Amino acid sequence: MTDAYTRTVQLATEFIENDDPLGWFEALYATANEDPTTVPWAKLAPNPLLLAWLDQHSIDGKRAIVIGCGLGDDAEELAKRGLQVTAIDISESAIAWCKKRFPDSLVNYQTADLFNLTFGKFDFVLEAYTIQAMPPALRAQALPKIAQLVAGQLLVITRGREPEQSLTTVPFPLTKMELSGFTQAGLQEVEFEDLNEPETVRRWIVQYRG
Repeated sequence: MTDAYTRTVQLATEFIENDDPLGWFEALYATANEDPTTVPWAKLAPNPLLLAWLDQHSIDGKRAIVIGCGLGDDAEELAKRGLQVTAIDISESAIAWCKKRFPDSLVNYQTADLFNLTFGKFDFVLEAYTIQAMPPALRAQALPKIAQLVAGQLLVITRGREPEQSLTTVPFPLTKMELSGFTQAGLQEVEFEDLNEPETVRRWIVQYRG
């Protein structure tokens, strides 16, 4: 366990216990002093699972949104592939960091709360590792909010778990039952890939259509 991960868990636990389950994102980025090594998921490169998926699938339409964009690498990749990208994060410091990293970017970076969005629908919606950072009670509300954004495709990349596996600290892997909140919200599951390989973290890549 790295120092960055330990610090992240401590922050998340503190804020969740104080009934502010999303506040730790801003606390993490604001105190990072623009050092990406203090943010466990900040690899300064697009998610390799996203890259592999994009190389094998086509996106219908041009308008895309990235939920919980972090430091912006996934959003920049989508823009490079010709999409008109909006990227949101609840952390004002994360969005400021994105704009500093990519001063000439075509991406529309915005500080925004998923639970209070005023955007319309998008042809492509990306949710990678954001829901799993929320406690279960909150993410049950998050899935319908994300579904409301989908006019075309939704791609979800997340850690997965079986129902009997306990939840301890962030990240909180999702169950298939929890993911069914997307279909209950009116989306159609198109493809489900379970990357349950030995010696690795179990990850799911799920595609939905609106």
